[in-house]
Amino acid sequence: MAKVIASDVRKGNVLELDDGKLYVVLSYETFRPGKGTPTTTIVMRRIVDGVKTTQTYKTTDGLEKAFVEEVKHTFLFDDGDAGFVFMNPDSFEQVIVSRDTVGDQAVYLTENMECFLLLHDGVALSIELPARVTLEITETEPVVKGQTASSSYKPAMLSNGVKTMVPPHIETGTRVVVSTEDGAYVERAKD
Repeated sequence: MAKVIASDVRKGNVLELDDGKLYVVLSYETFRPGKGTPTTTIVMRRIVDGVKTTQTYKTTDGLEKAFVEEVKHTFLFDDGDAGFVFMNPDSFEQVIVSRDTVGDQAVYLTENMECFLLLHDGVALSIELPARVTLEITETEPVVKGQTASSSYKPAMLSNGVKTMVPPHIETGTRVVVSTEDGAYVERAKD
């Protein structure tokens, strides 16, 4: 176990709290008031039973970070109710990751995508997708002449079913790069 201060905790970290159980960090937010003590609020999921909990700590409080292996895996397919099947490219060992563990990130999984799985005693606790993926725009408003230089954005539907906001010059059929963290448009794909 390694000590980490609350303000250094990041999404996907695995913590061991005072109750002796492991928790995976889903989100965190640091609050720095003008007066008073800065705090970090951490939303976590208990690995044993999937219960979500929210804890608030002083930013300097020490937390126990559990030892986990970060191993590169390749996404193979969605196995329905069982979960998502990943394969270790070195040992060819397959791992099934539950739907709860993958969570909202499932919409960005594509066949043969390389991801990192955080493993603790051979069990997948968390998944780390590439920071960006390339998707196609399947539906958006038509381009309005003279609006291409504008800084406004318009709604668009991506090929994975996620809605995002894109610049006005982007049209249906265009391939774009999207952030997997929040689904935000990054740039037009260069392929």
